[in-house]
Parts: sequence; C-alpha cells; structure tokens
Amino acid sequence: MEEEALEVGKCILKLLWEAFKRMKDLPKVVDEIQTELDELKNLINLEEQRLMKERKTAFLAEDVIDEFETRIKEKQPQDDRGWAAFPAKAVYHIQTLIPRFLISYKVNDILSDVRNTKERLQRNRPQSTQNNNNVTFHHCRMDPLFMEEEEVVGLAGPTKILTDWLENGQRERTVIFVVGVAGVGKTTLAKHVYDKVICSNFVHHEFFTVSQSNTVEEFLGVMYRHFMKSEPPSDYSILKNEVRGYLRGKRYVLLFDDVWEDKFWETIETALIKNENKSRIIITTRKKSVAKSFTNSTLFKKYNLEEPLTEEECLRLLHKKAGYSSDCPEELKDISLEIVSKCSALPLAIEVVGRVLSQKDRSAHEWGLFSEELNWNLTNPTNPEFNIIEKVIGLSYDNLPTHLRLCLLYFGMYPKHYEIKSGRLVRQWVAEGFVTHEERKTLEEVAQEYLLGLVHTSLVQVASFSMKGKVKTCRVHDLIHNMIRTKVKHTYFGEYIGGGHDQSKSSELVRRLAIETNNDLNRPIERSHIRSIISIPGKQEESWSSDLERNVLKDDMPLKVLDFEGCGLLCVPKMLGNFIYLRYLSFRGTQITVLPKSIGKLVNLETLDIRQTQVLELPKEITKLRKLLHLLTPDSAFSSIEWKDIGGMTKLQKIPQVRMEDDGVAITEVGKLKQLRVLRVLCFGAEHITLLFFSINEMEHLQALRIEKSGDRIVVDLNTASMSGGSRLRKLFLDMKLERLPNWFPQLRHLERLTLRHSDLSSDPLESLKDMPSLLVLSLSHAYEGQTLHFQSGGFKKLRKLNLEHLWNLNSILIDETALQALEYFELTCLDDLRTVPDGIQHLNKLKFVRVPYMPTQFVEEIDRIGKDKPWRINYGYM
Repeated sequence: MEEEALEVGKCILKLLWEAFKRMKDLPKVVDEIQTELDELKNLINLEEQRLMKERKTAFLAEDVIDEFETRIKEKQPQDDRGWAAFPAKAVYHIQTLIPRFLISYKVNDILSDVRNTKERLQRNRPQSTQNNNNVTFHHCRMDPLFMEEEEVVGLAGPTKILTDWLENGQRERTVIFVVGVAGVGKTTLAKHVYDKVICSNFVHHEFFTVSQSNTVEEFLGVMYRHFMKSEPPSDYSILKNEVRGYLRGKRYVLLFDDVWEDKFWETIETALIKNENKSRIIITTRKKSVAKSFTNSTLFKKYNLEEPLTEEECLRLLHKKAGYSSDCPEELKDISLEIVSKCSALPLAIEVVGRVLSQKDRSAHEWGLFSEELNWNLTNPTNPEFNIIEKVIGLSYDNLPTHLRLCLLYFGMYPKHYEIKSGRLVRQWVAEGFVTHEERKTLEEVAQEYLLGLVHTSLVQVASFSMKGKVKTCRVHDLIHNMIRTKVKHTYFGEYIGGGHDQSKSSELVRRLAIETNNDLNRPIERSHIRSIISIPGKQEESWSSDLERNVLKDDMPLKVLDFEGCGLLCVPKMLGNFIYLRYLSFRGTQITVLPKSIGKLVNLETLDIRQTQVLELPKEITKLRKLLHLLTPDSAFSSIEWKDIGGMTKLQKIPQVRMEDDGVAITEVGKLKQLRVLRVLCFGAEHITLLFFSINEMEHLQALRIEKSGDRIVVDLNTASMSGGSRLRKLFLDMKLERLPNWFPQLRHLERLTLRHSDLSSDPLESLKDMPSLLVLSLSHAYEGQTLHFQSGGFKKLRKLNLEHLWNLNSILIDETALQALEYFELTCLDDLRTVPDGIQHLNKLKFVRVPYMPTQFVEEIDRIGKDKPWRINYGYM
C-alpha cells in the first residue's frame, strides 16, 4: 500500500511539475503562436481559396491569443519589481491560476497545428503571378475630395444636355431618365450634374441609391428619413401622405440612382407631388424597360448614355487615373491603346485599371506585363460567367495589399448601396485588428488613410464629404459589391443573412455575421468562431430581439464588434457583461433606455455609442472602462456622469458635453484626459476662466473646442487666459459676450473653422482674423454691433465659406480686390439694415453659391440684378 501511495504521489508531483512548466512557458508559447500565425495568415490571404481547415486553425490561434491577453497578460501588476510588489504579484497569480492552467493546455497543440499548416501551405503554394501586393496607399497623388469639372472625362456633352433639362424647359414637374449599360458612367454623370447644378440651384434636393430588394414601402421609409430626419410611421398611407406633405409647395429635385424595378416609377409616383415650379426627378438605370411606362407623357426626357468613350477620351482617362497630369511618355502610348481596347471603352473598367497602373513602375515593360495579366483574366475559361467589369475589378482587388483587402471585404457585411459613415467603419476596422500602428498617428488616423487608399483605387466611392473635405459616408458600386460578397463567402470572412440570400443553412465556418432584422433567426447558425455581429435595419418582428439572444448570442463568444445601430433593439442583451473581448459596441438609434452595470466588465471596450437612444443615465461602472477612447452619448445623458471618477479614463478622445459646476470638479477631472480631441463646455462663467484654460492647455491633442456661457450677459474677458496649446485647434466655437477678441487668436495657426455667437463685439473683428493662415469657414452670428465690415486686401486667403447672420446694425460690407480670393459659399441672413450688395463682390472669382434668406427686399432685388451676369448661383431661402 505504501509503495502504491508513493507511486501515486510521484505521478501527482510529475503532473504538477508539468503543469507548472506549461504555465511558466505560457507567455513564450503565445508569442511563438503570434509569430507563426502572422506568417500563416499571409499564406492564406495569398491563396484566396476556401481552405476551411487552414482558416479554422488561424481562427483558433487568434482566439487563444486574445484569451491570453485579456485573462492573463493585462492583469499583471504594472510594477512588479521589489518586495513592495510582492502582495500584488501574489494576488495576480492566485486570480489567474485557473485561466493560466486551462490556456496552457491549449497552446501547445495550437502552436503545432499552426506550424504544420503553414509548412503544408508553403510546400503546396504555386508561384504567384501577382505582383505589387506590398504597395502602400498612404501618399495618394491626387486628392479625390474636390474633383474639378475638367477631371470628368467624356461627359461634357451629356452634362450640358442634362443641365439644360434641369434649368430650362416647362414649368411642370419633369422626369429625366439616364439609361446605359453597367460601367458606362451613369452614376458619374448624375452625381456630377447633381453636385455642379442641383446642389447650388435647388434648395430641396436629395440623392437616393435604390436597392434591388427595396419594397415601395421600405423605400418611402428611406425618403422619409432623408426628409424628416426621424423614423417613419408604420402605416403606409400615413407614410405616403407625410412624404407628399413635405414636398408640397416646394421646388425640388430628387435623384434616384441605379433603379432595377420596371414598375418603380409607377409605384413611387403617387407619393411625389406634381407642381408647376420646375421640379425635376432624375432616374438612372441600366434597364430600358424601366423608362417604358413613362414614354407617353410629354413631361418625360430620356438620355441614352450608351456611346462608349472615344479612343482619345479612353487614353486621357487611363493616363489621368494612372497619375499623369499631362501627356504620358511616348513609350507608353502603344501599350496604353492595347490596355484600353481590352476595357471595351467602359469608364469604370478604365478607371479601375488606371488606378492599378498608378501603383506600378512607369515603364512599357511593366505595363506590358500587366496587360498580359489582364488578358489572362479576361480570357480565363474557368471564369466564363464574369463580364469584363467584374474581371477588371477582381484584378484590382488582387493587386491590393493584404490589409486593404480585409478593409474592402468589410463592405460585404453591409447591404448593396448602403452608405456607411466613415467614423463607424474605421472604428470597426480598428476593433477588428486590421489596422497597424504607425508612429505619431492614432490607429483611427491610419485607418482613415486606408479608406482614402481604397477611394484612390476607385473600389470605394465617396457618398458625401464634410465641410473640411473629409470622407463623411462611403459605399461601393454594386458590381464591386458582388465581387466582395463572393470573396467574403469563399474566404469565410463573414456571412450575410438577409437580402434574398439563402436562408436555409449557415456556412460551416463563420467569422463575422451580418443580420437583417427582417429575417427569421430560428435557422441553425455555426457560432463557435464568430467575433463580429452587425445588425442591419429592416422591418422588424417583435420576437427578433429575443430570437437574437437565444439563437445567435452565447456567453463565451470572442466578440470584438457588436453593432446594433438603427435596428430597433428594445433592451440590452442580458449576457452583455460576458463579452469581455468587445472593442466596439453600438446601440446608436435603438430603443434601449438603460445601460446595465455589467457594462463595467467590458474592460477592452474602445468605442461605446449610445447616441439617439433613450438612455438618460450612465452607470458609475462606466469609469472601469480604462481603454475607452470614444464615449458617444445623447446630450440628455451628460448630467448623470460622475465627473469626479472620469479622470482615470485617460485614453478617452471623445466625451459628452461638460457642464461647469461651481466647485470646478468636472473640468479638473476632464483636464486629466490628455488624449481628448473634442471638448464642449456648457454653463461657462467668468469665474472658471483660469481653471478651464489651464485644463485645455494640458490637452495637447485637442482639435475642437466649443464653449457656451450660461444665460447671463456678463462680459467675459478671455485676455486673462492663455492658450499655449491652442495652436493645435482645428475648430473653435465661442458663444459668449466678449466685446473684444482675445489677444491669443493669432496663435491659432491651424484653425480651420471659427464660430462667434452672441459676442457683441464693438469693433470690426476682421482685422484680427484676416491673416489666420488655415481658416476655411467663418461664421458670425449676433457677434458684431458695428455698422461696417471691411475685408482688406490679401486677407482670408483660404476662406471658402462665410456666414454672416443677425448682425442688426450692419449696413455696409467692403471687399477689397484681393480679399477672399478662395471664397465659394457666401451666406447673408437676417441683416435687416444691409440694403446694398457687398461692395467688391465682383472680385470674388471663385464664388459659386450665394444664399440670402430673410434679407431686405432692396438687397434681394440688387443681388438678383447683379447675379444674372455672374457664374454663381443665388438661393433666396424660400424656394
């Protein structure tokens, strides 16, 4: 018995020793897995095939690394040196004993699988015919944000015709059809005319991309959201009447892009008001049958955009997209002709090919190799179902570096024609781990460069821009979306449930899941490896929320992204606190009313978005989220924050508005947030000046500052404050009585937007502002009590937009000949004493748009007379 007991004891000691060694070597083994995994993922991405077993190995490795990082590594004491750290180290080892034990028994097998899989792929991988996959797109040769008219190749004639139809012709509402094959440039033409003519000549205008799967009711809901900026009523008749009511009495232009349904006009017409004030409707389509139902009407125009580009236009477009501002070298002309001939004179194909060539060496040899590769793709018998556009798009995708491929595939997690907010997209990329850190840049800044890189390749379209010229929303062409969806499916990147896709069975391996809320979730879904779930708004069943929690979510999911934006979710999932790997969590636009205390368990969370919800109070546990970068809340929730605890969340970049209290605790704590990019302060009083600006000067990354004073009209003297860190500001909004501008304004050399409201300045502020080198937008509202504003020679060199409103005593504006030379948008509102047009407005050579709502009749008559001979458009605010 003693011998048996001794043997048992030896076995136990051996097992304990092995377990100890495993746990001791755990960090080293995890590092080895990370190294091997990076190499394996590169090999898998090169293959671009199903490779389900190999991808599953990579997914398991990614998950165990995340588990180690979250459950063990991040709980280590920050200072583990000396005897003083011994108690903390002892607690750490006790707390992490079970996770270390469990993970240590996983990692060796996973490391072995990763190595074996990598070696097998290396042995079997054929020599790649692709090249240039390591091209970086960080330094684009052209800025796609402000496309000049001459950059639109081959569309001068169509643009002139459509412009004439829009501006002239009968007073009755007219429908204009633009018809042409895929890739011929219908959307480019329509968007060009929309930006050039419609936006500056019609107050009421909207651009809609029409999905193939939209019902009339769903599309009317989309229109309602555009018009009313709120959720549509559920009753169809009420919805239709609300849309008609909005359009009644207005001169409007509506652009419906990429219509597929033959009876689209027949079904949508009853919701659109007929009038006699020159309203216009533009419909682009690749199907001639769409326009047939309207051919008997005299209020109908059709433009057939079916003639391909001329040879000269093809070459000009190719060379422009390839990066040549003038004629390309003689040695490239013959090979250029060869390339464009393979693109069938279709602008989209030529544009995509040109973007690929812009990243290659400018030699006939290199372009010749590309032409051969293009020829192989177009004649490959294994892909007979692909047309020329799809093959060219696929070739462009193949030439992307791996990180941009991943970012592009993410568009497949959204429906066709879906306009994605750039902020939402880049934060999801960061949360997914697609973005690599670069020195002196945040991950979001790097991700924005990735997005511009995809725009530069013409694979991603910009749907709208901010005033600063940054991408606001984006989307992909439907043909590119088709290619992406195919890649997403074949590479197990993700799965999309909805939009007419097969609902019967889930893929065997699902990494990311997008779910339309109008779909039944009782189908079986493989959940073992899901790390991202995105909900897409649709007509929602009452049981959808409970079905989601029962059939999709589970406690041990390694989720990184959980996005419910706009889906109508009624309450937060009960198991939310178990998703400890989450980095991105959005309830924006849902119906939730409260955040649970378990939110404090999400220690890896970087973005929490609860805007447009009914949440009125934030739980104090929010302060446990020490990695949080973006705390995005409705304004109604700001008062619930315990500011005395928020100073420990030192990584925060965006926070709710801050209400100043008498004790100054809020702003003192906020001053500890040295990574802040945006700050809005309410109820500011003169007694807070020193404390507030001391805190601001500690925020070296601050880019946008808004300060609003409490209701009293006491003068605030900002000259008592210093602004040493203010030179980094891009936006400044001051709402307070000043009487004079602070003397530190000249330090704001990077300021791009300045708004002064209720300032009651007694002297002309333009003298202090005219030499600000970066100023793009200036707005003065209730800001000046004088009678004259003088824009002096050479002043405001970069200003593009100027708003003057509610300056009650202003009766004259003087503009010197070389002032405001970049001004494009000039708005004058409620200037009751200004009866003469600004003297010198004729010198504004770049002026495109003048808006003059609620101005004196004498002023309106004069600006109307002068404007007839000018290229700029006038909007009177009541059309």
